[in-house]
Amino acid sequence: MSNMNDFYKRFVDEAYDENGIVCKFDLALPDNYNFAYDVIDAIAGEEPDRVALHWLGENGEERIFTFRDLSEQSIKAANMLRDHGVEKGDAVMVVLKRHYEFWIVAYALIRLGAVLIPATCQLMKKDYIYRFDLARVKYIITTGEDNVTEHVDQALEEYKWMKEKFITHGSKQGWTDLLSEIEKYPCTMERIPNKSDDPMIAYFSSGTTGYPKMVLHAHSYSAAHIFTAKHWHHVSDGTVHLTVSESGWGKCAWGKMFGQLTCGATVFVYDFDRFVPENVLKVIQDHHITSFCAPPTMYRFFIKAGIEKFDLSSLKYSCVAGEALNPEVFNKWKQFTGLDLMEAFGQTETTVVLCNSYGMKPKPGSMGKPSPLYHVDLVNKDLKPVGVGETGEIVLREEYCKHPAIFKEYYRSAELTFRAWKGGVYHTGDTAYRDEDGYFWYVGRTDDLIKASGYRIGPFEIESILMEHPSVLECAITAAADPIRGKVVKATIVLTQGYEPSEELKKELQNYVKKSTAPYKYPRIVEFVDELPKTFSGKIRRVEIRENDKKKNKQKKDK
Repeated sequence: MSNMNDFYKRFVDEAYDENGIVCKFDLALPDNYNFAYDVIDAIAGEEPDRVALHWLGENGEERIFTFRDLSEQSIKAANMLRDHGVEKGDAVMVVLKRHYEFWIVAYALIRLGAVLIPATCQLMKKDYIYRFDLARVKYIITTGEDNVTEHVDQALEEYKWMKEKFITHGSKQGWTDLLSEIEKYPCTMERIPNKSDDPMIAYFSSGTTGYPKMVLHAHSYSAAHIFTAKHWHHVSDGTVHLTVSESGWGKCAWGKMFGQLTCGATVFVYDFDRFVPENVLKVIQDHHITSFCAPPTMYRFFIKAGIEKFDLSSLKYSCVAGEALNPEVFNKWKQFTGLDLMEAFGQTETTVVLCNSYGMKPKPGSMGKPSPLYHVDLVNKDLKPVGVGETGEIVLREEYCKHPAIFKEYYRSAELTFRAWKGGVYHTGDTAYRDEDGYFWYVGRTDDLIKASGYRIGPFEIESILMEHPSVLECAITAAADPIRGKVVKATIVLTQGYEPSEELKKELQNYVKKSTAPYKYPRIVEFVDELPKTFSGKIRRVEIRENDKKKNKQKKDK
């Protein structure tokens, strides 16, 4: 192939409207679809020297992998793992940060039909025990950095079912050296049969409201991300795409593992430990990144770091996801780069559900419109569709646990799976409203909605207003108990440098909200804190703020 722009069409049936925006996108997969064989090996066979992965270490080290390289290395790794006992269906946890070895191991496990379980290097002993027990992990492959092996070994004092431990970026007694072991094996193997709906990958959810759930996806999930890459990230032949995500999070699958490669793009990986906005901006500048995706928080730090100091002219497309986008960030990024931020919404359980597809004109702060991969609806508590401007829960009207782009199940949690599909629809647990043009606007998690003085208040609108004030670095809006009103709006705020907590600043922020929205929405309680409680993936745990408030109230009553 001299051009990769049509390769992805082997797996989809799509159509476009009169404005050139995708309006139909159906997966058309063979029954035995497997990303490693049908994409990596297929492209390696037709264009072996095409660059698939460009890896950059924090200290300037570089590794460039062609499709032939990825094919051969993942085959060798698959042969090695199979020889060490890994079988189809085995759960294998992989904790490799942004190391290039992650891609080699991931595609090897997909070849074998094992279940890949990516995990963040931030886990501690109790986190590993919980995940090992739930997933019944048999093998683990980790980095030797950040005390990961120490935490794993501590967990294995209580978990007795691990068969073997592999290590890279370090060495340790009792652990098998990953790369040297891989090099002992040949780069040829026969295809191992699988079905497209067999288990392939499992992510643990963020745990914003409870213990993390194990979200199990089939092989078809990898093909569903063609839509993510083609119509949201807008990649194609020649694109160099950078998604800022550690390999332990679902965002890695969205932006660095599947769809981008199927569409002929080069996946760029910057392997850093600590996020320094100036360093990422320099990478975009020096390596001529053309398509970029990051959460809103990172864009805020880019703006504060002074993006005008960098040449970002190579960027042709920029996307944002992971949390709701404040219009302030959208407008400032547009001012400096000339690029719209194309927002999208999805979950660990899905691919892109709502997005600003290529060709759409985004409205700052809107999640966009439904992906044609799904049947999206907004409903009330009785599952009846709500009207324009009315808040409802985002649900997917699909067949129970059968859609190729929705998770198969919460592993070993039948009750949670059933609850997520109650009433014959998949409940996202997120609320939004739809405007007259069909754009969706985020309101908040169903658990986060505030009912105060007879009003239903979504936290995101108030958070967006507060984020526009120069004193506010981060904030979370929650409901707090009030003896008269029952519930009132509370703002928990992290201040920017140069600002100190005071009653004067509190009143200033309250008035700032009053001037920007309906007065009943202003925060009657304002608490200044050094940091907000967050999940490993960086999402604010509003539930923890509410629980801490309850404990404080109880302590007051006990006194």
